[in-house]
Amino acid sequence: MTRLTRRSTLQLAGASLVAATLPATASASEDGWTAVETPIDSTLHDVASTATNAHAAAEGGTVLERTDAGWEVVLQGGPTGNGNDLYGVDVTDDGERLWIVGASGAIGEYDVGTGDLVDRSAPNDYTANFNDVAVTGPVGDADVYVADDSGSIHYSFQNGEEGTWEYVVPGSGAGLKAIEFFGDRAGHAIDTNGRVYATDDGVTWNAIGIEDADSTFYGLDSDAADDVTVSGGNASIFEYDGSQWVPESLGDADLFDVETDGDEGYTVGSGGVIFELDGGEWTLNQTPVGENLTAVADGPVAIAVGSAGTVLER
Repeated sequence: MTRLTRRSTLQLAGASLVAATLPATASASEDGWTAVETPIDSTLHDVASTATNAHAAAEGGTVLERTDAGWEVVLQGGPTGNGNDLYGVDVTDDGERLWIVGASGAIGEYDVGTGDLVDRSAPNDYTANFNDVAVTGPVGDADVYVADDSGSIHYSFQNGEEGTWEYVVPGSGAGLKAIEFFGDRAGHAIDTNGRVYATDDGVTWNAIGIEDADSTFYGLDSDAADDVTVSGGNASIFEYDGSQWVPESLGDADLFDVETDGDEGYTVGSGGVIFELDGGEWTLNQTPVGENLTAVADGPVAIAVGSAGTVLER
């Protein structure tokens, strides 16, 4: 997964990402999170920074883009045009393509520069709900991994072309909530049975915990084989150092997503909750909303998205 931090500038496709002018706002918190107006009132499920701007995926097959004029709808109906809800996004290493996945086997490859969309849906006629996607490599030569509700990881080492998809079931068949890669074919996935899986070849997956977690897993951040963070119910955070999992409870909210970069980052969840990781310590941020927050991306501008079209920026 492309890693972007707001504390540094990342060169993508020969041009640096620069924070755009903030769009029209509704309200702000003392910790700097601003509620930004969006053109939809449905749930935004995921968000990512690209070579152009941040993009977010929503119910009804809608994709929004953050522009200088504000958040705008750039795609409706999803990859198939049937309006399947979109649940996960990721970008190629050069930031030029946004991959989107969702309900009923929806998979799309979206060109953030031209707005062109390639429908990669229903690989091998498989139409389960796809919860998340991880992409490594550049435009036209990407490895694509899709996690589904039936416990399967579908993968293509040829840019998602028809006829190139295979699949593997890492565990018992429990639904896979999130997948993320830190290398070309090295990454992690989490399921609803309290298991975390690791791969170093993109095909073979091994369980690495978490024993007695007693929590539903929702969010995953995979930065290295020995640097993994999982977020879950009851404000649970689990950090892996390559040999053991270290649990921490931040309260009682469900934490639906987590993103870290070293000892900095964010986790977001129910009731508008945002915790910030700073210097290795988690602290609660004040936010101006009470809606559930489903995803966070820490790019040139930190962005959290959630229900009722909610977008927070910092």
